[in-house]
Amino acid sequence: MQDRQKTQELTLVLGATGKTGRRVAERLEARGHAVRRGSRSASPSFDWHNEKGWDSSLEGVTSVYITYAPDLAMPGAADAIQAFVDLARKRGVKRLVLLSGRGEAEAQTCERIVQSSGLEWTIVRASWFNQNFSEGAFVDMVLNGAITLPAGDQAEPFVDADDIADVVVAAFTEAHHHGKIYEVSGPRLMTIADVAADLSRATGREIAYVNVPHDGFVAEVANSGAPRDVVWMLDYLFSTVLDGRNAHLTDGVQRALGRPPKDFADYARDVAASGVWERSQ
Repeated sequence: MQDRQKTQELTLVLGATGKTGRRVAERLEARGHAVRRGSRSASPSFDWHNEKGWDSSLEGVTSVYITYAPDLAMPGAADAIQAFVDLARKRGVKRLVLLSGRGEAEAQTCERIVQSSGLEWTIVRASWFNQNFSEGAFVDMVLNGAITLPAGDQAEPFVDADDIADVVVAAFTEAHHHGKIYEVSGPRLMTIADVAADLSRATGREIAYVNVPHDGFVAEVANSGAPRDVVWMLDYLFSTVLDGRNAHLTDGVQRALGRPPKDFADYARDVAASGVWERSQ
């Protein structure tokens, strides 16, 4: 299907410096779409905790990619999403794409807000990103040769942020994605031990998996000086979401894009070739 008419359309990409937002913005711009990058460092600035600044970010906007940091499960997220969606509708926004969380009741509450907005909508549900190990919280663990997490032997179908971005861009540029929920996953279930094995093969050095007690892990993260919301999110994810509820594959990438999702081993090989995991001497 051809891209929809680009003239007089402006897409606000929230979280534009994040894993998926940056990719979505780059892809839309490469296709000739006008993009406003929404972040605290942008002009106009967008901050979920400064509602007074939202209006400037929405001026002239027709579509919005909604990501909420650090997670839609955070206390207060639903209220913020409701307020933002209400304002977006008043400002003439026509289309919303929401990045949601698999297996998170709080995230599904936010989905319903978007679905009942009266606007065109698409939901993309994802859980653990491959890029957590190269751009996120666990990259230093890979660099140090030991992934130390309270994950036991629970399996998760890690999904690639590039696949998520491709689904989001399709939702903005192809009309038949409106009103769809795409629950996306990678092509196989993996434990963290499996992840460590793939990373070891890709980097050519041993990356171990060290299973640690949950409470001790959270305390260590807190003691490291991590922001309180990050500590809360990791506590929530490892105690609640990583309990087997998402230990099944989904066909969201295939349905949305007509191709299979990227495998973690391919992701690891590509990142290793980029030098991200090379330790400085």
